[in-house]
Amino acid sequence: MVVGEEVDPPVERGDVKIVSYNLRKNRAVSEIGAIAEQHGVDILCLQEAEAVALPARLGHLSLVHATERNRLGLAMYVRGDRFHSRGAHTFQLKKSLHDRLLQPAHERLLGARLHDTTTGRDFIAASFHAAPLTALNSLRRHQIHAALGELRLLGPGLPALMVGDYNYPVFKGRLDIEMRDHGYELSLSDKRTYTRYKMFRGHFDFATSSGLDIKSVRTLDRGTSDHLPILVSAALSMEPSLTPKPEQNAVQAPV
Repeated sequence: MVVGEEVDPPVERGDVKIVSYNLRKNRAVSEIGAIAEQHGVDILCLQEAEAVALPARLGHLSLVHATERNRLGLAMYVRGDRFHSRGAHTFQLKKSLHDRLLQPAHERLLGARLHDTTTGRDFIAASFHAAPLTALNSLRRHQIHAALGELRLLGPGLPALMVGDYNYPVFKGRLDIEMRDHGYELSLSDKRTYTRYKMFRGHFDFATSSGLDIKSVRTLDRGTSDHLPILVSAALSMEPSLTPKPEQNAVQAPV
């Protein structure tokens, strides 16, 4: 082992590793396979991906779903030998002026209800991409609340984790308070995730969660994207799921 090299913590039963990565208009798509393999990723959430060109499989990961109306949109891969998809959906959120006039983004949330065969539990995982920096934080807060509301409908009462590009450079304290008031935890990574512009450097990519133990959030090495990927290590309890067992034996790729 190289001195100073960052090492992933040991994995315990029930731990889930989730990576979120904004590919910067799909430029960093060639990196995702190596990231998934190097860190033993269980769930990979992408933003600004060219969904129509994504492979159905990525090493040990299977494509659960991808946005259909966005040229550059959202996608999610999961470990097919551990998770069964009970359903995955994309959602439209309130649009910014940028979306309406320049580059419309019809779907800014992708959520999936997953059954974890390791813990016997269902939970919700989601990839999220907030409105760009030209919009106000108030609009992004509206999008975040609306997104969490959609996820609650996707799996009422289930643990939930939403990761992605929140485009939220300042005043995170207010967002943190609002998240806690609504029963969610806001988790930032150990290092900044966006450094392209001096005035907008900071934590843009993070996670909101409910019903999970967030053990760590780590910023990974820089690639060709202007965002750095983050690795979220979360834990699900070993309580049995109250939902029926899935009928499928593997995650099905979208048609």
